[in-house]
Amino acid sequence: MVVEYIRYVVPPVQADEFERAYRRAGRVLDADPHCARWEMARGVEEPEHFIVRIEWDSVDGHEQGFRTSPAFGEFFAAVRPFFAAIQEMKHYQLRPTVGTDGH
Repeated sequence: MVVEYIRYVVPPVQADEFERAYRRAGRVLDADPHCARWEMARGVEEPEHFIVRIEWDSVDGHEQGFRTSPAFGEFFAAVRPFFAAIQEMKHYQLRPTVGTDGH
């Protein structure tokens, strides 16, 4: 599994529209076999900052599976108005961590 993080800076007057767009796009993600889950977070101190986190089965599943599927067009149509607001769009590999109990 890999995690894609997409960081956006969205003008406050467009925040509601952005959230509605990702709810539409999220229905496409929810139906895709390569997407395990996704979530959106909005900044507290800087409410114009949003992070979308998407768990993919693999980079290939995302780039060769989802992006080449017919569903991608519907997804992209929903989020296209905010493409210029992207600050980062990268895949990350999760690493083992040590919890507060030492394990």
